[in-house]
Amino acid sequence: MSFEVEGKLHKKFDTENKTDTFQAREFVIEIGEGNYPQFIKFQLTQDRCSLVDNHEVGNQIKVYFDLRGREWNEKYFTNLNAWKIEGGAQAAAVPAPEGGQEAPFPTSEPVNSSADQSNDLDDLPF
Repeated sequence: MSFEVEGKLHKKFDTENKTDTFQAREFVIEIGEGNYPQFIKFQLTQDRCSLVDNHEVGNQIKVYFDLRGREWNEKYFTNLNAWKIEGGAQAAAVPAPEGGQEAPFPTSEPVNSSADQSNDLDDLPF
């Protein structure tokens, strides 16, 4: 099962070689505002350890992750295993056209608006 969450990148940790064939890297995002923000730690593994490299601490990001759990010696562990990281809502803005000005948002009304229907009724011959 896949999940996603947006937040501010709070901290990036170095990649750790857990064994000769396994590496992992953790990072933390901050979600929520006010007096009680939440700090959520995610894990990247293997070839995904570099996904967080392109993002700076303090930037908004969107993290796609899987929820993983396991048991070891009658203890239970939960990991948030990140598999994709994107820039947050600010990075998803419409790119500016080549002229250097931002593209305006379309302001056209729907084709079947109530104003159009009332005008159609005025054209009836009776």
